[in-house]
Amino acid sequence: MDLIIVESPTKAKTIGKFLKGDYEIAASYGHVRDLPKSKIGIDTEKDFEIQYVIPTKARKNVNIIKKLSEKADNVILATDEDREGEAISYHLKHILDLKDYKRIVFHEITQEAIKEALQNPRKIDMDLVDAQVGRRVLDRLVGYNLSPLLWKKVARGLSAGRVQSVCVRLIVEREREIQKFKPEEYWSITTDFKEGFSADLSKIDNKIVPKLGLEGKQAQKIVKELDKSEFKISEIIEKQTTKSPLPPFTTSTLQQTAGKRLRLSSQQTMRFAQNLYERGLITYHRTDSLNLSNQSRIMAESYITSEFEKKYYSANFFKNKSKGAQEAHEAIRPTDVTKIPKLEGKQKALYELIRNRFLASQMVKAEFNNLNVQIQADKYTFKANGQTLKFDGFLRVYPMNFTEMELPSLKEAQILNLDKITPNQHFTKPAARYNEPNLIKALEEHGIGRPSTYAPTIFTIQKRNYVVKNKDRRFEPTEIGTIVNDLLVEHFPKIVDIKFTAIMEEQLDLISEGKIAWKKVIKDFYMPFEENLKEKQETLVKKIEPIETDKNCPKCGSKLMIKFGRFGKFYACSGFPKCKHTESLEDNKLGLKCPKCKKGDIITRRSKRGRTFYGCSAYPDCDFAAWDKPIDQFCDKCNSIIVETAKGDTKCSNKDCGKD
Repeated sequence: MDLIIVESPTKAKTIGKFLKGDYEIAASYGHVRDLPKSKIGIDTEKDFEIQYVIPTKARKNVNIIKKLSEKADNVILATDEDREGEAISYHLKHILDLKDYKRIVFHEITQEAIKEALQNPRKIDMDLVDAQVGRRVLDRLVGYNLSPLLWKKVARGLSAGRVQSVCVRLIVEREREIQKFKPEEYWSITTDFKEGFSADLSKIDNKIVPKLGLEGKQAQKIVKELDKSEFKISEIIEKQTTKSPLPPFTTSTLQQTAGKRLRLSSQQTMRFAQNLYERGLITYHRTDSLNLSNQSRIMAESYITSEFEKKYYSANFFKNKSKGAQEAHEAIRPTDVTKIPKLEGKQKALYELIRNRFLASQMVKAEFNNLNVQIQADKYTFKANGQTLKFDGFLRVYPMNFTEMELPSLKEAQILNLDKITPNQHFTKPAARYNEPNLIKALEEHGIGRPSTYAPTIFTIQKRNYVVKNKDRRFEPTEIGTIVNDLLVEHFPKIVDIKFTAIMEEQLDLISEGKIAWKKVIKDFYMPFEENLKEKQETLVKKIEPIETDKNCPKCGSKLMIKFGRFGKFYACSGFPKCKHTESLEDNKLGLKCPKCKKGDIITRRSKRGRTFYGCSAYPDCDFAAWDKPIDQFCDKCNSIIVETAKGDTKCSNKDCGKD
């Protein structure tokens, strides 16, 4: 019997349904070899020789796979088709000491795809493996060398990463743009007519009104002039416009759209998509290709023409814009559009989003009737636009926001009856803080990282408390995040340079294409980096020194000092390490006593995943904790403290109470 090895038990179970009892199927549970956690694991003196270890959590499973492989007639490595999957197959081959093996890949977990893959085995693609090795080594050299420097010069527990540091820089720089921004005042003018529509001032003496509109005095002067004017329709233009369907999803656009429409984090999106893929419901979800297979196009045509009408179908092709896109791969799509799987909640919503986007990509454009009306009042020209949907096309399955505005029946040279003239005051606004979809879009546009790295990168910078999400679900840098960013920008500019990071990604792509050796890329980066690192270790002064206070330690009586840690400032006893007492600053306190122990204060804290929660300052003696913000009110039913949700609503903190 042949042994097939995949990454996950869910994937193994799905494949088992198609192959039944002809094969033994085992799961590697991800990577089976990696760099050690306790040390850097790369000998830079010996041409970047790598020391791999089998992670402790993987050892038991590796032994099981070894025993299965010894009994198998053939071992078939069926890990994912990307760089990580290729690396897992390579490490399995090494650990199992496989002299002869088969490597198969498939873009979807369906019976046809699995059988075709089994009929077309290949060897491990060492160029893809080298690209994965290059990225892993590069990130390890940056992280394990810079982190100790941050501990020494800023605070313990900090870390730096090649991609995450650039991501933090984007957020810090956007925050500074907002802080420096000075709003500019401008005015616009709107006229309302008794015929039942309004128009906006667009030209003065046939010159277009500036983008920032008018000055206040100018607007008031124009309003006075217009009050005596006659409003006459000078031109009516009728035309038809179309809106094209969007291409099927790539990893990046799936994360962006799921964030906007379903309010899913990038990590949630990838987790749900992984499950959908492993269950055989969608194609591989780590892709930057817009290609669709001929088989999927036939499937789409059959479904659209049978469910709707033939006029809804259109064979659309999309061209990749991203550099290094894997043209041989497919976009994300359902494996069978006729299948309505039993799913729930957000996972169901994500599947429907993928399915509908795929179907829409193979449908005709939506058609609109547009009416543009120009109205003359002396030297001033006003414009009114009307739009109505003529034919829904792809919008039938994939709704998108558009505004329908139906104008009344009008004709050229018609004199209009003015109802009112309104001067509108506006102020320019700064660029908005990044939310997850916008941050992912920025990372992609700058060429920072790759789509499969966006979710773990965004998760990491929150976990390390470099950035937090505010109530509007937008990112703000923390004080510690800003300090670390500024240190890296000043002393390690290449590490956080956006263009340099993008160039490194291009270098990794060249490795995957077999055009450059991974060790050359690493060597060219590491030699100047190491030289700069050695210099900074000697010359860089500590960024934050403890601040003495007049407060006394409640345990030993020594003076308390304000120190800086991974989660910001805190009080610590000056008698450390003999006395290890710490407590939160008043800034972190909500001004409420703990409702459980009645002694400690409720303070703002952060979980290991970087999420804000509220707990007792007496922890670990008191374990009171709440995700929502407690307020100085108590439930009249159970006397538990009332909390305020992110939406601004209030409710009882006791889940068993039942009172809203």
